[in-house]
Amino acid sequence: MTRRPRLRALLAAVPLLLVLPLAGPLPATAAPAAVRTGATVATTGTLASADDTAAREGEPGVVTPRNLTGLAFDQCHTPDQKTMNTWWRASPYQAVGVYASGKSRACRDQPNLTAEWVAKQSSTGWRILPITLGPQASCNPRFPRYRNDETVNPRPGKNGRYDLAYEQGVKSASGAVNKAADLGIAAGSTLWYDMEGFDLGNKNCRESALSFLDGWTDRIHTLGYVSGVYSSAGSGIKALDGARQNRPHRFSMPDRVWIADWDGQQNLTSTSLSNTGWTDGDRMKQYRGGHDETWGGVTINIDSSYLDLGKGTRAPDEAEVCNGTQISYRDYMNLSPTRTASDGSTVVADESRTAALQCVLRLDGFAGGRTDGEYDAELISVVRSWQRHHGFDESRTWSRENWVAALSEYARGTRLKFGDGSNQVRYLQRTLNAVAAKIRTPVNGLYLAATTKAVKQWQRRVGLEATGIITGPQWRLLKQGQRS
Repeated sequence: MTRRPRLRALLAAVPLLLVLPLAGPLPATAAPAAVRTGATVATTGTLASADDTAAREGEPGVVTPRNLTGLAFDQCHTPDQKTMNTWWRASPYQAVGVYASGKSRACRDQPNLTAEWVAKQSSTGWRILPITLGPQASCNPRFPRYRNDETVNPRPGKNGRYDLAYEQGVKSASGAVNKAADLGIAAGSTLWYDMEGFDLGNKNCRESALSFLDGWTDRIHTLGYVSGVYSSAGSGIKALDGARQNRPHRFSMPDRVWIADWDGQQNLTSTSLSNTGWTDGDRMKQYRGGHDETWGGVTINIDSSYLDLGKGTRAPDEAEVCNGTQISYRDYMNLSPTRTASDGSTVVADESRTAALQCVLRLDGFAGGRTDGEYDAELISVVRSWQRHHGFDESRTWSRENWVAALSEYARGTRLKFGDGSNQVRYLQRTLNAVAAKIRTPVNGLYLAATTKAVKQWQRRVGLEATGIITGPQWRLLKQGQRS
């Protein structure tokens, strides 16, 4: 179905007018977003490919949030730098929502939100989630919030297609892109529109809200950004999902949705959203509403969200060691030379774990070239030498404490938390699997739920606060073989 030929033709036929978005001109120092980065996003809702880097070489700004599985928080006022630094070190969060534009924001003044602030957070590792809270659905009783902020026009017009609401969405998107450019947030980034809850049973209110978001998405795409919509699971998200399924050609759908469903579950599911929409890295869920959290002694009132965007958190491939010897296991038991048990049976050390031990010792410069899995006199000599060098009592047995110390040996001691992906995470995962038989985590380089659980188990065993975050001092405990 062809929609709004006048607006469609204007947006498609006059690309050079991108220098003059409907909300006013872009800053004089910035070229149009789509032209500046060369990014393109089809108006059908297909995302343009975006490099998993802060910005393309030679071009200003950051592309956000890129690929991430993790946790996000947002609060009304953008936090100051000291708070952001503290929460990066101490909190489990990797992404932060900021109310960047829109006249209906509760916090219109954002003194901390500058291009310098965005650049600083991005260089630290934070992923930015820019939020626009402009015109709201006409049946939301809390809006307009001020005297000079408008609500979505509910009039269907002569053609019954809510063109005025659509044009409001276009204008809001242009303003959001202007603000993003001011902040150094480059094309290819996701810009989120916050459409607060409304009455789905009010037809004009519902249809005008959908038309507004239709205009938002179309204009966001034209300007080279990615369209995101935040709304409550039972209203805006449910309305979008229903339109997607039942009227697939009526509205342009946002590329990503941010579901407000305060069920307390750190996942992407909601009873108000089908399993067929916004899959494969296009969902976030705000699982908890306003509450105080304290990290590093700094308390903020926040909303909390779980996200899995783009390709999600990824970890690099790990190079083979010792001619392909396997050193990653879900458990690392004690190893000893062949012995006779009390019942007369012969107990032989696990061959594969013994080969892993030979490889680990070799990597630490304490063994020759053999990784044959034989726990013999030569290996006993090397084990004793390693134990003596690292401050352990010498023994014929290789203990779990020895495993913990040896497997963490090459970790840099950097802070690790939920959402990280790296070889450092692999070192941690192997180390945790050596702590105790009941602690298990995949060794895949992804610091997600299983690894967080394993970290908390170890922290409780050694008498630490179970934060699920590994810090430099805790690495030092691991390198000492601390298990309890």
